Amino acid sequence: MENKRLYSPSQVREVLDRHGFRFSKGLGQNFLIDGNIVRKIVRGAEITKEDYVLEIGPGMGTLTEELALKAKKVVAIEIDERLRPILSETLEPYDNVEVVYGDVLKLPLREIIEEKCDGQPVKVVANLPYYVTTPIIGKLIEEELPFESISVMVQKEVADRMVAKPHTKEYGSLTLFVGFYTEPQIMMKVPKTVFMPQPKIDSSVIKLKIRETLPDTNRDSYFKLVRAAFSKRRKTLINALSTYGLEADKEEIREALKRVNIEETVRGEDLEMDDYVRLARELPRL
Repeated sequence: MENKRLYSPSQVREVLDRHGFRFSKGLGQNFLIDGNIVRKIVRGAEITKEDYVLEIGPGMGTLTEELALKAKKVVAIEIDERLRPILSETLEPYDNVEVVYGDVLKLPLREIIEEKCDGQPVKVVANLPYYVTTPIIGKLIEEELPFESISVMVQKEVADRMVAKPHTKEYGSLTLFVGFYTEPQIMMKVPKTVFMPQPKIDSSVIKLKIRETLPDTNRDSYFKLVRAAFSKRRKTLINALSTYGLEADKEEIREALKRVNIEETVRGEDLEMDDYVRLARELPRL
């Protein structure tokens, strides 16, 4: 089995050339070609023989192979139909892998998981295309699917924004969106040299551990507040909120800030997630 592993550039090129495959820039295809990185991703995702895994964008199956060796079952979702013959070849030794062809943003993931994962909790592991990273993560989180964790390779700058702290330029609505549903942690940084073709920027692998209990607040108000607060980063919080078009007027917002002991002169980037959670409780009508 080891001689089939897709770690070396020459092995990858040989398989792709034999099938006449050409990378699609439009699909953001950058295949992993480093065995150490692949093993570290699977190890960091804590995959065991008891686990069902959902992989998004298997490419030619490099990461899928490692997952298959460690997991009970892997369900891989691939948008590029041209990869059918390649994945049929590279994943042929593994009877615990099933590939579903389609756009992950359009597929009924809950139905797929229930049908193919016996209704069990699932761990997501993926090397995500840069151009759809945020929409995919948004779908995985917002649909509240039966996930234990989401371990994904993303653009380094996006990972930095997910784990950013207040008072930094990276801190923003993405930070507070991801933090509401998950506990994010960067597992490792990944240089651009371990991909084929080589992208222009480095990546990071981030692990999002799904919160067992979500923050106790009005969810709609929370996300409206977050979007409004960061719509104009240079404005004070009260000015950003009052000019965003929320239903609450400036006086209502001012009184709510007082009740939760938040100065109206602060900016959105100065507040912790808990501050937004408390403020959303005070402003359910947004």
